Formats: sequence, C-alpha cells, structure tokens
Amino acid sequence: MRRRFAVAERTTAAAEGTVVVLLIGMRINRFWAVHHWLPVLVSMPRMLRELGKRPESGLLKYILLTASPRTYYVVQYWESKEKLYAYAHAPGTVHHRAWTFVNGKERAGKVRGHVGLWHEAYVVPQGNYESIYADMPAFGLAAAHGQIPLERRGRRAKDRFAYRPEQPARPEGTETTAPSAVAAGA
Repeated sequence: MRRRFAVAERTTAAAEGTVVVLLIGMRINRFWAVHHWLPVLVSMPRMLRELGKRPESGLLKYILLTASPRTYYVVQYWESKEKLYAYAHAPGTVHHRAWTFVNGKERAGKVRGHVGLWHEAYVVPQGNYESIYADMPAFGLAAAHGQIPLERRGRRAKDRFAYRPEQPARPEGTETTAPSAVAAGA
C-alpha cells in the first residue's frame, strides 16, 4: 500500500481543461432485504477493481464514501465523458452485467424498492472549478490530476477560477499522464 503524506502547505489541483466527475451510489431502503442490496453493494468494488486493471479505461481516481448507514457512494474522476460512456456501455464488464440484471428485473416488474440506485455526472469546463488543500495529501481532484503549490494558480478562489493554462489543454479524449487509475484505492 502506498503511503500518502500530508503536504505542509496550501496546494491546489493541477487539473487543466475539462474535468469529468461521476457520483454513483446506492441507498438501502429495507435493511432486512439483504439478498437484494448486498449484491449491489459488492458490485461497486468489483467495478473499481476491473477499472484499476484497465488504466486505458479513463478512470483517474475515486473516493468511497458513506452518507449514512443506508447510503453509500463513490466520487469518480474520469479523463473524459467519452471514456466514461465507453465503460458504461462496454459489453462483458462488471457494470454491463450488473446493469443488465437490474434492467431485467425492472422489465419483469420484479423491482420491489429494497435498494435505490443513483448517479450524477458532471462535465465541468475550465474556469468553473477550483480547489484548495491545506496540509493535506493529494485528495479528490488533486489525487486525480496532480497537486501543485497554491501560488501557481492564485491564493484566492477567484484567481483559481480565472486560471487559464498558457498552452491549450489536451484535446478531449487524448491520453494523459495523470496518476495511475486506482493506485492505492483512492
């Protein structure tokens, strides 16, 4: 396991260009229906392991979170929306098998409300995101795109929002040299 040490300074994410963020999760509606929600709960770590073995998939980093004893979710950072779509629709993947199963239950009228599923995807253009990390190891957007001293983008949020790279950001869908897809789990 790779150790992550706090950086004793203020930093920001080195992201440039468009940032793609996916929030995806589940909510246990009926705790007693373990046979309904447990397969859903264990499918996400399987998907993340699969993506970790395929760096070309485009997943840069993820963070596993819980909102309550009922709600679990993952924040994912992707290289592009095209790579996110490609994984979502790729036959033979853990996601495709899980989604086929869920859709089959829905079509057969066998969805009984025991577990809720949700996702939100955001494609955020340059100038519409900023970040600051104080005495933190690389986390979230900085873990996905790299971490740099705050002064390189501006000490104030309005300066970081206004930041534009000197060179145009990489075109949509091209490869990146960002940190490994799922190194050390998040």
